[in-house]
Amino acid sequence: MHGEMAYKVDKVHGYDYLFKIVLIGDSGVGKSNILSRFTRNEFCLESKSTIGVEFATRTIQVEGKIVKAQIWDTAGQERYRAITSAYYRGAVGALLIYDITKKQSFENVRRWLRELKDHADANIVIMLAGNKADLSHHRAVQESDGQALAEQEGLVFLETSALEAYNVEKAFQMILLDIYKIVSKKALAAQDAASSSTQVPSQTTAIKVGDYDNNSRKCCSN
Repeated sequence: MHGEMAYKVDKVHGYDYLFKIVLIGDSGVGKSNILSRFTRNEFCLESKSTIGVEFATRTIQVEGKIVKAQIWDTAGQERYRAITSAYYRGAVGALLIYDITKKQSFENVRRWLRELKDHADANIVIMLAGNKADLSHHRAVQESDGQALAEQEGLVFLETSALEAYNVEKAFQMILLDIYKIVSKKALAAQDAASSSTQVPSQTTAIKVGDYDNNSRKCCSN
């Protein structure tokens, strides 16, 4: 599903935009705890591997607009690859996470980027996050290496700690702001085109990616 980024505008349910963000990266890098830290301000030291897909939502303000972020989390294991296309459908942002204590999870970042290229919208906003910064005494990946890779691939980069709530809020705020800027620019272009000629159709495609008012819900499982 390449082309226009998918998002939903819904004033009736109390928000201006609904943005779907996907969490990707190897199993065990802390995707589920980043999700729970951002959406519920919780951290579970004994969290189990995610089975299938789950998501949670949080509403925040971005440049005066009310944005509902719908954050999707999935297992990083190969055996769940069949869910890929449905997982990425409608996503306008991705947080690609590796574990700073696991070199292999960092080395797999380019594989995850290829997957995004194959399955996600061409305009998806991507941020690279080196998680578990609280375990810097076990560090296997230098912060400078993460920064260098991000620069090579044209990504924004942060180190995070779900346990210490370090940079988790900042990471999502940055992704959501970047998405909002792209979407609002497209909306303005569409308005200009419509006002200059009644024959020109709207350039903005709004695709419903879901409207869920509960905070967290599992949508499928193995």
